[in-house]
Amino acid sequence: MISLRIVWSPIATGVFHCRKCGGDRNYQHRTGRRFVAVFFIFPVIPLNRAGEHVRCETCKTPYVTEVLKAPTVAAMQTAVIDGVRGMVAVMLQAGDLGNGAARRKAITVVTGAGVTGYGEEALDGDLARPVAEWRPSIAAFGGQLQPVAKEWQLAEMIRLGRLDGPLTDNQRNAVIRIASDLGMTPAQAYGVISLTEQTGADEPGT
Repeated sequence: MISLRIVWSPIATGVFHCRKCGGDRNYQHRTGRRFVAVFFIFPVIPLNRAGEHVRCETCKTPYVTEVLKAPTVAAMQTAVIDGVRGMVAVMLQAGDLGNGAARRKAITVVTGAGVTGYGEEALDGDLARPVAEWRPSIAAFGGQLQPVAKEWQLAEMIRLGRLDGPLTDNQRNAVIRIASDLGMTPAQAYGVISLTEQTGADEPGT
């Protein structure tokens, strides 16, 4: 008896987000080839290729390879942490780096994003990095946010900037850069600045 069989061979492994499992799982990227099997003997005559797929190593569910483009939960959490650290660093660098209230709020904001053990030393390390180095991290973070969440994050940076006094031109420019990296337009940024300044932003020294 002659039959057709597909033999799958692994070509790569890694970690991806499995929708069925609902979390990050190991995967196997496999390519297939059709073979002719005779009398149920191991396939002996190779035919054409049968395509590729990604298979979850936990639940064995196969997916199209485009699933690897979706970020893992771990990658998304990293983007949140790096993005918040970047925004805080950019905002503080535009103002008074030594202002105690601003530094305390900066540490609180970063800790709230999920960074444990973040303190003065870690903050100084972030502030030592050039603004340009943080832009990709802020952009990656912005790519995960809905418009209303972007506005909230930007308002937090404005409140942070106002802790050492009214926003300076340098700080306003920093807010516009952060907004741009988050995926917002200048008009949206100016709107958030205006609204935040009018609705009880933190006062200097609080």
